[in-house]
Amino acid sequence: MNYRKPLRPKLLKRVLAFLTIPLLLLGLSFFTSPAAAKVTPKHYTDLTFSELPEIQLPDYQRVELDNGMIVYLMEDHELPLVSGRLMTRTGERLEPSEQTGLASIVGEVMRTGGTQTHDSDTLNQMLEQRAASVEVSIDKAFSNASFSTLSEDLTDVFGLFAEVLREPAFAQEKVDFAKKQRAGGIARRNDSPDSIGGREFRKLMYGDESPYARIQEYSTLANIERDDVLDFYKQYFHPNCMILGVVGDFDSAAMLELIKAKFGDWPMKPGAVVPEAPGASQAKASGIFLVDQPQLTQSTVQIGHVGGQLDDPDIFALFVMNEALNSFGGRLFNEVRSRQGLAYSVFAVWSARYDYPGLFVSGGQTRSETTAAFIKAVKAELNKVRQAPLTETEIQRAKDAILNSFVFNFDDPSDTLTRLMRYEYYGYPEDYIFRYQNAVKEMTAEKVQAAAQRHLQPDQLVTIVVGNAKAVQPALEELGPVTSVDVTIPPPPAAIPVPPVS
Repeated sequence: MNYRKPLRPKLLKRVLAFLTIPLLLLGLSFFTSPAAAKVTPKHYTDLTFSELPEIQLPDYQRVELDNGMIVYLMEDHELPLVSGRLMTRTGERLEPSEQTGLASIVGEVMRTGGTQTHDSDTLNQMLEQRAASVEVSIDKAFSNASFSTLSEDLTDVFGLFAEVLREPAFAQEKVDFAKKQRAGGIARRNDSPDSIGGREFRKLMYGDESPYARIQEYSTLANIERDDVLDFYKQYFHPNCMILGVVGDFDSAAMLELIKAKFGDWPMKPGAVVPEAPGASQAKASGIFLVDQPQLTQSTVQIGHVGGQLDDPDIFALFVMNEALNSFGGRLFNEVRSRQGLAYSVFAVWSARYDYPGLFVSGGQTRSETTAAFIKAVKAELNKVRQAPLTETEIQRAKDAILNSFVFNFDDPSDTLTRLMRYEYYGYPEDYIFRYQNAVKEMTAEKVQAAAQRHLQPDQLVTIVVGNAKAVQPALEELGPVTSVDVTIPPPPAAIPVPPVS
């Protein structure tokens, strides 16, 4: 007979905190008047809605500690929970190319490797007993550390959070395990056509050696030792390179004292500067590229070019263009999928970045025999948005969709606080999101067309197809020369054991 372990008291309390409001609402439904259930629903054309409410930022406090750490505090007493996030000015793009994978290992082992005071197992047990979490990771452009706890355990959990950041042990066995895990990922990286397409498209856009496209290899993992992990940590993790945000059920004055107690005596790094973001430009001017996967009966296609940054004056017009092209009922869906029947899925995304050029990517999945027709159809729609303005119906629907979803940016105080921290991290004004809202309200079809003409570049479109070469290549070659892309995985050196692929 199987038995389930009972919920621990702390975990049970946390679950109940999340369920209380929904359960109350469910209970109220039992007392609803029977007459209400007999009301005939209105046709959707008869529905009326009030104007969206004006949105304001919740009250928050911004403080800079003596050691340079920037702190945001936002009280939210709806539930007895506190969460926090700390951003550090570092990132995968700053690691040496010959050690690709180093930064992500640093982030992982900061947490999994335990601290100078508590080993990994003890740390895990202490957090589990409190139904709390502490996590660390390093992404492309920053490090992200977080904690979450019941408010009554805030002092203990925040102490562990500070310990992980200030005193990581970087246990050797955890470094070795992280490398082994990544070696297993390399062995499986060609399992998914979507994964292949996204990876190889970024290489075509930025170049193989760009920090925005390079990938981990067995050889780069073999170059990473524990000393390298320590050196990376010591180079970038200092309080004057950090932004900490805390939101939840606490008193701001007491929370600030706790932060000062745990982080205030951490010495700043003299002369620390904001690391400059590596630049990026398009590596391949145009062309059609093919990854042969003979087992496939459909093709995964990506079409696009290097896009721009979020501080571009045209960015809000491009977001409206994106909505008109990409959404359910948008041009690509209606024409390529519904009318022509050429796609299982189709999309277009103007994916700008804060401090380096992002990508414009369109594409989708289609049958092998319709690959060339699908590519022609998508490109035709991209040209149309440049050649003529959106209709009044299209522009209004796109604006409504954006503005109606805008309120969800403020649905959770932690999301709002994260956004404020991100704007500070990248040097954007704190009212950037409201500029977005106001710009969309004032957007016109003419502005969208002008932005499309300036930024959509048909002669720079790069197309990559992941599919069965025998089935797609004859028709594909009618669109232009096709270049094969080799995705063979180089064999691992003896220093990197690869776990078997299940």
